[in-house]
Amino acid sequence: MDATDIIYRPKHYAEYNIEPIEFIMKNEMEFWRGNIIKYAARAGLKTYDGMDAQQSEITDLHKVMRYAEMRINHLQNNEVL
Repeated sequence: MDATDIIYRPKHYAEYNIEPIEFIMKNEMEFWRGNIIKYAARAGLKTYDGMDAQQSEITDLHKVMRYAEMRINHLQNNEVL
């Protein structure tokens, strides 16, 4: 398997000894927690189409914040996550 395979070993996760998905699944984490880990782990490593590296990193960090915000809203019984 090629280390840069976008399906089985995406480059933005290949530098870790344990990929975020493996860590998340082995620890049976909830969806929101897993996504926070996933986006935090790849922040600064994945560049989105139409964005430079800095914009892409900021986007992933905003996703981390959004999933944390959704969890807080859920805990506070807000109708809108």
